[in-house]
Amino acid sequence: MTSDSKTSDSALSRPPAKDKPPLSVPTGTGIMLCGHGSRNKLAVDEFAALAESLRARLPGVPLEYGYLEFADPVINIGLDRLREKGVTKVLAIPGMLFAAGHAKNDIPSVLNTYAARHDCEITYGRELGIDLKMLRAAGDRINEALAAAPEKLGSSETLLLTVGRGASDPDANSNVAKVNRMLWEGLGLGWAETAYSGVTFPLVEPALEHAARLGYKRIVVFPYFLFTGVLVKRIYAATDAVAARCPEIEFLRAPYLNDHPLVLETFVDRIGEMESGLNVMNCQLCKYREQVLGFEAEVGHAQQSHHHHVEGIGGGMENCPCNGDCDGACRNEEFCKLHGLPFTPLPGHHHHDDSDGHNPDHAHHHHHPYPHAGHPLGPVSMEKKE
Repeated sequence: MTSDSKTSDSALSRPPAKDKPPLSVPTGTGIMLCGHGSRNKLAVDEFAALAESLRARLPGVPLEYGYLEFADPVINIGLDRLREKGVTKVLAIPGMLFAAGHAKNDIPSVLNTYAARHDCEITYGRELGIDLKMLRAAGDRINEALAAAPEKLGSSETLLLTVGRGASDPDANSNVAKVNRMLWEGLGLGWAETAYSGVTFPLVEPALEHAARLGYKRIVVFPYFLFTGVLVKRIYAATDAVAARCPEIEFLRAPYLNDHPLVLETFVDRIGEMESGLNVMNCQLCKYREQVLGFEAEVGHAQQSHHHHVEGIGGGMENCPCNGDCDGACRNEEFCKLHGLPFTPLPGHHHHDDSDGHNPDHAHHHHHPYPHAGHPLGPVSMEKKE
C-alpha cells in the first residue's frame, strides 16, 4: 500500500456521509410508535422521550405513542389522538429491536382490530432489526464502557457478553447472536458470548460463569436493549454477582442503547420504508410461517394479542417511593394504601411479568409452550430476587 492510499483509523470508523433528502410525509398521515410498556417508570419515561425526539425530527408530522401493557397511554389511545388531529392514514412502527411475538402477533392484532372498528388505514412497519446504524450505535455504547475503564487492556484481553431480551422465537434469538458476532469482529475483541435476560438460554448468570472460565482479563456486559427497566437491572445485578465471585476479572457494565442518534435515524428510516413501499419484514425464518426445527407445531398459529386484560395497568408509578425505578412488585393493596397510591389489581388469573414470557399459568394467553423451558441454563435457572 502506498502512502497516498493510507487512511486514518478515525476515518475508517465511520462510513462517508451521504446526503439524503428529508423524509416527506403526506398531509393527513400520522406516525404511531408502539411500545411494549413496563412497570418501571424510568423505562416508560425513556420511551416517551424517544417519541419526543422523533417528533423533533419530523416537524409538522402528527406523532403519538402507546403501549401494549403496564403503562399509559395504551396504543388505542395514541391512535385516537391521531384521528382527533385529522389523520386518515397511520404509519405504525414497533418500538422494538427484533420481531418476536410482540411485534409479529400482539401489536398487529391491536392495530387490525382498531382499523376494522374505525374504518381507517394503518400501515405496519418493520422492527429495527439487523441494521448497520444500530450496530454503530451499539459499538459506541461498548466503546463508552471501555473508555471509562480504570485499566487500559488490549482488545485481545477483553471478552464481550451481549445480552438480548430472549424470546420463544428462535429467529429473534438468532438475531442477537448475529449482532454479537458483528460487534465482536468489528471491534476486534478477544472473544464474545451471547446471553439472554429471560425465556430462552443461556441466561446471564450461567453465561457469565462460563465466560469467566475462558481466561480473559476483562468482560464487558452489554445489554442490547433500547431502554432501562426490570430486565436491565437484573442483567447488571447478575454481572455484579459473578464479579464478586471472580475478583481477578474486570467487569464493565456497558450502557444500553436508549436514544442514541443512530437509533433515532433508524426509526426515521423505517418510516421512510413504509412511505416508499419498501417496507419488508423478513419472514424467511419465522416460526409461524415455516417449519423451523423444533418449532414445527407453531406454523399457522393465530396471530392475536393476549395483552388486552393488562392494558394500562401500572398507572400511578409517577408517585412510586422507588422514584420509578422498580417493577411494581410491591404494589399490593396494603402498600398502596400506606403510601396513598392508586391500586389497580391484576386479574386473578394473570401472572405475567417482564422477566418470564412463558409462565406455566399462561394457558389463557394461547402461547405454545416453549420447548426448552426446562433447559438447565435457561428459565429454570433464574431466581427472582424480590
